[in-house]
Amino acid sequence: MKRHIFYISSLASIILAACSGNEKVQTDDNQDENKTLVKIETVDYRPVVQEGNYTATVEPELINNISASSPNRIKEIFVDEGVRVSKGQKLVVLDDINTTSYEMQVANAKATLENVQINYDRAVELLKIGGGTQQNVDQMQLQLTNAKIALATAERTLRNVQENTVLVSPINGIVTARNYDPGDMTASLPILTVAQVQPVKIVINVSESELSHVKKGMPAEVRFDTYGDEVFNGTITMVAPTVDADSRTFGVEITVNNSDNRILPGMFGRVRLNLGEEEHVVAPDRAVVKQPGSGNHYIYVYNNDGTVSYNKVELGQRIGNSYEILSGVEPGAKVVVSGQSRLADGASVEIAK
Repeated sequence: MKRHIFYISSLASIILAACSGNEKVQTDDNQDENKTLVKIETVDYRPVVQEGNYTATVEPELINNISASSPNRIKEIFVDEGVRVSKGQKLVVLDDINTTSYEMQVANAKATLENVQINYDRAVELLKIGGGTQQNVDQMQLQLTNAKIALATAERTLRNVQENTVLVSPINGIVTARNYDPGDMTASLPILTVAQVQPVKIVINVSESELSHVKKGMPAEVRFDTYGDEVFNGTITMVAPTVDADSRTFGVEITVNNSDNRILPGMFGRVRLNLGEEEHVVAPDRAVVKQPGSGNHYIYVYNNDGTVSYNKVELGQRIGNSYEILSGVEPGAKVVVSGQSRLADGASVEIAK
């Protein structure tokens, strides 16, 4: 009887152990099934060309306001806004009604000078024969000098009036503003504004961190929405020596030749500068995950314990099918490039072979 009981107990122990073993194998299998299968790639430092990209508006190299020296009535205006003009070209004719009066002032000044000259010569002759005094000669000398000054002043005034009767362009350029019509009286505004557009200048603002890379004489690439991807080559001609207190940026002027006059003041431009090379981590674009509803980007990084970390990253430039990573991933890290949709921070993963 005792043997029979012992046999039954041993058999039960064996069956229980077998069941426990099967349960452990099944648990291990379930754990393996819970691991997400992923692909990874190792990232490292690479030299990356640093590009500065800026927006700007075209400005003329030089601006001339065509105005009358004194209020006058406009007789004719020969150009309108948008018209190209040449240096010396006649633009405006003003009323010459005042010219006659200034001509009479010149004639009177000449007559006065001639009369004073005669009296001076007579005083000098009298002094030579003892019929006059040195004091009289000196007085006549002063009158002669004043008469010459008066004539020069009258002639200069007449010349200014004549020059301001017909107004010409002092430069080659384009008319950017017209403020009056024939028959109007001139006032505080210029009659016309002429802008020099050969060359043109483009002003951009660079940050303090970029300033050390920006030098006078550096080349610049400029594109305009009007001309698509066509590149216009320019050169940095001025870097402001002081920072703008509000924007904390420095003004930089870029000069573009514009020999064909295709670039016009006010056009919207995009400027690209080559700011040199820097060593940064570069990761495949497949590794970058954009968080829905925000502008944040993340990368899953594989850890040595078989889990992944959900790292927030700062992206730099896109380089082909990769991204420059400014922060968030260290060189030598293994990043997940496939299977991210089933992952969470700290999840266990299995690497696909």
